[in-house]
Amino acid sequence: MAKDSVPFTKTGFDRLQAELQRLKSDERPRVIQEIAEARSHGDLKENAEYHAAREKQGFIEGRIADLEDKLSRGQVIDPLEGDQRQVRFGAYVTFCDQQTGDEKTYQIVGDIEADIRERRISLSSPLARALVGKRVDDLVEVHAPKGSVEYTITSIHY
Repeated sequence: MAKDSVPFTKTGFDRLQAELQRLKSDERPRVIQEIAEARSHGDLKENAEYHAAREKQGFIEGRIADLEDKLSRGQVIDPLEGDQRQVRFGAYVTFCDQQTGDEKTYQIVGDIEADIRERRISLSSPLARALVGKRVDDLVEVHAPKGSVEYTITSIHY
């Protein structure tokens, strides 16, 4: 069974590659050194430093495996290819809440890159799904737990 490709923006792909490189070149050797030092203290059964370092090593190795998997399946999508007047993957979309007048800007990215604090929303989120394919001045209705919310798209840029 073939695994699905993972969509990335160029920035998101580069960010994960940098994290993978840091884990392999800095974190992995550091934790190996911590384990070696903890082993030198003797009895491993009651050695908290040793157990903490081994746990940290497990986390690092798991993250490395996860990143390698995602990056190997990664597909960098160039948002500049295609109609730039339409909301697509990679777009920065500014929209206005019809009821409150609040304006917000988000970038539409893949699930792995999504980070609401950085104003990056997942392509699979209800908001992004409602925005995709729309153009400036289009009215967008998003069904949220608190009810339907209407937005007007005020700008799109890539």
